[in-house]
Amino acid sequence: MQNLCVLGATGSIGLNTLDVVRRHPQKYNVVSLSAHSRVDTMFDLCVEFSPETVVMVDEYSAEQLKLKLIADDYHQIEVLAGAQALIKLASSSKVDSVMAAIVGASGLLPTLAAIKADKRVLLANKESLVTSGQIFIDALAASKAELLPIDSEHNAIFQSLPLDMQTRVGHGKIADYGISKILLTGSGGPFRETPLADFANITPEQACAHPNWDMGRKISVDSATMMNKGLELIEAKWLFNLDVDDIQVVLHPQSTIHSMVQYVDGSVIAQMGNPDMRTPIAHALAYPQRIDSGVEPFDFFNCKNFEFCAADFKRYPNLKLAIDACRQGQAACTALNAANEISVAAFLNEEIKFTEISVVNEVVMKHFSHFNVTTIDEVVDLDSQARALAHDTIKTLDVT
Repeated sequence: MQNLCVLGATGSIGLNTLDVVRRHPQKYNVVSLSAHSRVDTMFDLCVEFSPETVVMVDEYSAEQLKLKLIADDYHQIEVLAGAQALIKLASSSKVDSVMAAIVGASGLLPTLAAIKADKRVLLANKESLVTSGQIFIDALAASKAELLPIDSEHNAIFQSLPLDMQTRVGHGKIADYGISKILLTGSGGPFRETPLADFANITPEQACAHPNWDMGRKISVDSATMMNKGLELIEAKWLFNLDVDDIQVVLHPQSTIHSMVQYVDGSVIAQMGNPDMRTPIAHALAYPQRIDSGVEPFDFFNCKNFEFCAADFKRYPNLKLAIDACRQGQAACTALNAANEISVAAFLNEEIKFTEISVVNEVVMKHFSHFNVTTIDEVVDLDSQARALAHDTIKTLDVT
């Protein structure tokens, strides 16, 4: 029986994780859950999974959840509030595995806490590596923690690596294993064929309508701009100890091949399947075993053609920014991620145009690219400064 903590339980990854868990009640015990403010969803999860402890980051939501639980005679569930409580949850001695599925930079500190507490960490929070990079990998090396990637692309790469390299996350050298390149696939989002002249009129609803994946609104917009792929490229650099030139982004509209590893002998090993996050979640939960994820088997007789093409930076300027940031260093990556969280939120609130997301991101990234960050406190401080500059930059734009 594996004792599980799910950070970000009411989000897409969290709910998919719990869907896999409910299929295997003899294997997984949900000890703790966290969410930001979705009280009703969390209440339903509490009723079903009976966790010992729940954290609601929003304090008012925590009080509302307490009242609902008490009214329905669930007095035994402890409800905590605030971001600091996430660290307590992630590092608890009662927990074996932590699903790190909090979206954004707010997931960094609890994920690091789980690493330092020697947990098995199922990493769905790519921002942890994007914002702290070497600091995160050094913390992993100094611990007895086990890190397993959840992003479908990184999980695919992980599965396509030699077994020995799977045990050396962050430190294996691809040249030692006969690997020449990592092929990071992406669908290209909903606007892969949309005329560039129409981009300024793209609405939040259009940007959130991903053709293949069912995701949250922020990640859906990141997929549309391909910032998601850029952040994944930065994450892949740290997870697999790569140089930027070791990674090639490949557009694959069908989203059935989730990523590939190219070897020096000419072999290419790929992981493929239906586009459903329960597959990588089930892989990481049971690793090195395999369990039923609830995903339908891939039907080769009814599959579409496999298409592949290069990404156009004119169509996806955010991808180019992420590649540049990865070359420039940690400060640029931290600033870019912070700016993107602010600019995407502004777009979803119809404060800026779709095309202005990259404008805000570039201004902020360039401003902080020469900074030096070597500690978590410096990362957190730079993140805060970058968000402030992003807000100020948005005020200078005209959305009309």
